[in-house]
Amino acid sequence: MRIVVALGGNALGNTPKEQLELVKHTSTCIAELVSQKHEVVIVHGNGPQVGMIQTAFDEAGQSNGNVPLMPLPECGAMSQGYIGYHLQNGIKNALEERKLIRDVATVVTQTLVDENDEAFETPTKPIGAFHSKTEAEEISRATGLPFVEDSGRGYRAVVASPKPLDIVEKNSIRQLLKNETIVIAAGGGGIPVVRTKTGLKGIPAVIDKDRSSAVLAQIIDADAFVILTAVDQVALDFGKPTERKIPKMSTAEAKAYIEEGHFAKGSMLPKVEAAIDFVSGKPEAKAVIAALEDAAEAVRGEKGTVVHYE
Repeated sequence: MRIVVALGGNALGNTPKEQLELVKHTSTCIAELVSQKHEVVIVHGNGPQVGMIQTAFDEAGQSNGNVPLMPLPECGAMSQGYIGYHLQNGIKNALEERKLIRDVATVVTQTLVDENDEAFETPTKPIGAFHSKTEAEEISRATGLPFVEDSGRGYRAVVASPKPLDIVEKNSIRQLLKNETIVIAAGGGGIPVVRTKTGLKGIPAVIDKDRSSAVLAQIIDADAFVILTAVDQVALDFGKPTERKIPKMSTAEAKAYIEEGHFAKGSMLPKVEAAIDFVSGKPEAKAVIAALEDAAEAVRGEKGTVVHYE
């Protein structure tokens, strides 16, 4: 079975040291899927990491004028390499412990978006460090990024979160899978690019990782799309005394729950929407939202919340 696995923030860390420790557990879960003869593509988030990279360059630039501001697409690319290295290392070690010989490769991935996406009209995604108003104005002049006051702690740059349309490196990913390689791709949702008269161009934006994962899963004809997160199942009335978990739901039921406002925008909503996107129109496809440690059981439909087409 070909599986696209979307890793939530609980699978990674906020610092290199913390991430190395957390990735050991994550890698064990991925290795278990490989041991069951599955083809695996991994997509990871990069929120804390890309923010850390950008903040480091911002602060270095403030203290040393010779250090240039680093554009967001380049920060995203750096985060893909940094996180990909940790995952490659951890998964390879976990496989060797099981006497499994597989290559693991990270593909620095570009994700195509529409330059006319309405999200660009009202950027809302805060990124990077907090700045004073004067600093924010200087950085805005240098980069073109808009800044907003955030929670009374200072000014932060805001970028758009456009919808992913295509994965530029899809053919490379397909070839790696043919060679039985475990692939890490579309990290952080991919580096956002738009098509221009002179070719592809990176833009300052943040693409939702779960939505990009669903697009990638569709493109490579995955059999299953597994979103691994911090909870074992999707729940209605989450965190309330009336909370109830859902082991299985159709796309029609999921859409109704969304209309009723059951899923938070910053957490479960994009996961449920991505699951709907992947299975829509495909009765044989399966999407599962589950806890990281339940990955193998989730693929078998024994744990997590299964989303199916109806």
